[in-house]
Parts: sequence; structure tokens; C-alpha cells
Amino acid sequence: MAAEDDDNKPKKKIVHEIGQDLSLLSVDELGERIALLTAEIERLRAAEAKKRASKDAADRFFKS
Repeated sequence: MAAEDDDNKPKKKIVHEIGQDLSLLSVDELGERIALLTAEIERLRAAEAKKRASKDAADRFFKS
């Protein structure tokens, strides 16, 4: 039954796949993807900065 349950769940639409063919996308679609990926890069950088700050704080704590 688990397989049947999986079939009934809505599938998440893939918004962008790294390396995919871009020739079929319109200028507007390319702009939307650029905006999406830019926002994702900003989110990743924020997470990286937060983790780096935690690591630096731990390094300072254990060095003293």
C-alpha cells in the first residue's frame, strides 16, 4: 500500500535543474530562474556566515 500512497501525493515541480538545456526557455523564464537562483545563493551565503560565526566562536572558546 505504501507504493499506492506515494503515487497519490502531488509531485513537487522542478523549478530548475543544474545543467539543463536552456534553449527552450523564454527570456522571462530565464529571468525568473536567475531571480530564484540569486535568492538561493543569498540564502546559502547567510547559512554559511551563520555556521562560520558558530565555528569561530567555538574555536575562540576552546583556544582560551
